[in-house]
Amino acid sequence: MKTSHDLVSAAKAQITEIPVAQAQVACHKADIIIDVREPAEYAAGHIKGAVSVPRGILEFRISDLPAIKGADTEILLYCQSSGRAALAAQSLAELGYTQVASIAGGYEACLETDIPITMANEGIDFY
Repeated sequence: MKTSHDLVSAAKAQITEIPVAQAQVACHKADIIIDVREPAEYAAGHIKGAVSVPRGILEFRISDLPAIKGADTEILLYCQSSGRAALAAQSLAELGYTQVASIAGGYEACLETDIPITMANEGIDFY
C-alpha cells in the first residue's frame, strides 16, 4: 500500500519545482500565484499577490480564475511545505496546463527569504 509520502515523491518526479532561492523571480514571472493551503492558513499569512484556492477544490475552480487565459498560463503553486502543491501541479498538468510549477519547501521556506508576505486580512482573495 502506498503512503502520502509515496504520492508526493512520485508527483515531484513529474513536475517542475522551483528552488526557494529562485521563487521571488518566479513570483514576478507568473501570471498567477495560487496558495493551495486551507483558507485559515492563507489568512494567517501568504505570499503577496497570491490567491487562495484550496487543494481540495482546485480542479473545480482553476478555469474560473480571471488570470487563467489558457493552457500556457504561467501558474505558480505553493502550500505549507510543498506536498500539496506538488500534487496540485501534477493534477493541473493532467488537466492540460503546460506552464505549472511549485515552490520547493513551500510557504515555510519562503518565510526564510525576501519574498513579500502579506499577513492576516490584507488583500485576501478567495476562490
